[in-house]
Amino acid sequence: MLGLTLCLALAGVSTGASAKGCLKGAAAGGVAGHFLHHHGLVGAAAGCAVGHLHAKHQAARDTNATRHG
Repeated sequence: MLGLTLCLALAGVSTGASAKGCLKGAAAGGVAGHFLHHHGLVGAAAGCAVGHLHAKHQAARDTNATRHG
């Protein structure tokens, strides 16, 4: 729960796509971490980072598709 709260706080500072990726990643990572030896906080933090990276790459692909398509 603390990890999700932390990600929500950080998401408010980020841009829209980054926040979306962080929230989805934190939720999935928190659940997965909880079931793997009760490491929900670590899972949420890792999920937030991965989700942020994925959203950033997706936004770049969307921008390139708009420019070239």
